Amino acid sequence: MPLMRSILLLAVAAHAQVSVTTYHNSLDRSGQNLKETILTPANVNPAQFGKIFTRQLDGSVYAQPLYMPSVNIPGKGIHNVIFVATEGDSVYAFDADSNTGPNAAPLWHINLIDAAAGETAVSVADVNCLSVAPQLGITGTPVIDPTTNTLYVVASTTRNGSFPDSSFFHRLHALDAATGAERPGSPVVIDASVPGTGDGFSLTTVKFHPYLYKNRAGLLLLDGVVYTSWASHCDTGSYHGWIIGYDARDLHQVAVFNDTPNAFQGSFWMGGAAPAADAEGNIYVISGNGIFNANAGGSDLGDSVIKLSSKAGLTVKDYFTPFNQLYLDRADIDLGSSGALLLPDAAGSAVHPHLLVSAGKEGRIYLLDRDAMGQFRSGSDSQIVQSLEGAIGPLFGSPAYFNNTVYIIGANDALKAFPISEARLSASPSSRSSQVFEHPGAVPTVSANDSVHGIVWLIENGSGGTLRAYDASNLANELYNSQRNGSRDWLGPFVRFSVPTVANGKVYAGTANSLAVFGLLNQPPQPSLAAVVNAASFRADAVVPGSLISIFGSNLAQTTASVPAAPFPRSLGGVTLSINGIPARLLFVSPGQINAQVPSELTAGLATAVLELTDMPPAAIEFSVAAVPRERRLRIRK
Repeated sequence: MPLMRSILLLAVAAHAQVSVTTYHNSLDRSGQNLKETILTPANVNPAQFGKIFTRQLDGSVYAQPLYMPSVNIPGKGIHNVIFVATEGDSVYAFDADSNTGPNAAPLWHINLIDAAAGETAVSVADVNCLSVAPQLGITGTPVIDPTTNTLYVVASTTRNGSFPDSSFFHRLHALDAATGAERPGSPVVIDASVPGTGDGFSLTTVKFHPYLYKNRAGLLLLDGVVYTSWASHCDTGSYHGWIIGYDARDLHQVAVFNDTPNAFQGSFWMGGAAPAADAEGNIYVISGNGIFNANAGGSDLGDSVIKLSSKAGLTVKDYFTPFNQLYLDRADIDLGSSGALLLPDAAGSAVHPHLLVSAGKEGRIYLLDRDAMGQFRSGSDSQIVQSLEGAIGPLFGSPAYFNNTVYIIGANDALKAFPISEARLSASPSSRSSQVFEHPGAVPTVSANDSVHGIVWLIENGSGGTLRAYDASNLANELYNSQRNGSRDWLGPFVRFSVPTVANGKVYAGTANSLAVFGLLNQPPQPSLAAVVNAASFRADAVVPGSLISIFGSNLAQTTASVPAAPFPRSLGGVTLSINGIPARLLFVSPGQINAQVPSELTAGLATAVLELTDMPPAAIEFSVAAVPRERRLRIRK
């Protein structure tokens, strides 16, 4: 019987369990992917691992690439998708596993410049600043809400490059992650104001002036609110540190915070890191150089780690400011060059269970109690949990965490591993890389399979741009760097504070003009699913809970295996199958066909089958599950 075209859905690698939808993987900004089962220290080496393809882009990639599995792209089937935002004000959605055949073109691409209105991306000449060059479009890492499949991103544009506010625009966009289309109510123009004191040092109303700012830090999505953070252009003008929040549903403004309302400066840039957040809804940000007077009853918080409550707008709940804040400010050694890393309770103690770690340009590591951050003490920082002076070089971006260890890379310094136990960091690293990284250092991320096979990844400035991988248990063991195989693995021109994204056996690295994709070399063809039908009738409309199905496609298994009678296993011939996350029992597997039983717990409607093979990215297909016929239900009841 011929198969119905409605269920002939082509699909490629997808996995329902691994997503990277926000900066550094999670709200604690740990940089961990603990579900990486393909890449291990044994196979990440120059012989087995390397660059597998490149995607050309219309601008530099300062934002971390984001990854979502099993996205149903209208008319194109189910794909693992890598999302890339550029300084050309573009967002691209690419198939994450292939750039050939139907995947040679982007799954979708949208440019957020209103060209009809005469807009362009902002140039370095427009803002007289080279910190983001040669143009400034999308800089902060977007964030994705996987429950609504919405990608939030801030794009900056200008009409004529002159300084009046009316010529500069920062817009928050909400995009459909499957199509790139604007959601209803999107975009909105970023604007805000807060009251000042009118004491002669500030105005009675402090206004957000678009031409003074860029969205350098990543976006935060927390409890239905999208938070944007704002920094200056090379410390130009009377700027402030702003955090402005918008309701994720319709983008109306719900929160505004200014950390220097009665002074100036105090940018939130954090080397591109996004604000961190804990389970209670508290937000943690770190401000740059600026006036500090909170210890004297004021409200200005330059060079401070700030804990904000998000329960009713944004209000300061606690803070920490180094004892030498005035020196840091005057010497331009700001604390706010890095973001906050929230550590799990396992790293703490009974007295200090909730910890935060960070550092700034001074190279001093701070370990703070999030429940009592210490505020300010003249003469020393003895009131906080721990301070390690001169432990690293100047820090930009964020540290990473894995297996009771903090990984951190300062400028002109090595990658270092600092073990932590009972709320104490080791005073000296347990291991370090033999390489010393020039300015600005690098931002580490970690891939592992739960607590084993840990790999620390980074992108650094050496040789024009290099991807490196280290054994997390011993950083002296460099597993791979992209310079070892010459032009085969050349990364591309380096972008400061770049963060690699690791998911499902691949590493995604942004450059000044491309996305480079690395993975295992010489892999067998990836599985592709074509159809799901009832195993007895070969009808697509007869798939019901508890029935036997046949799945057709290619490269579905590396061998042929069968089970003649029940009980049927959930793994056969190196193959496992789940449907809507429920393991299915297998009867027969082969390269071209798999027979399985639909879990009886399933209900009628659309379902997604995910096929997993040993050492291969999984594959997915969407199909329809019909309701159990009434007569069959009656027979079951009898």
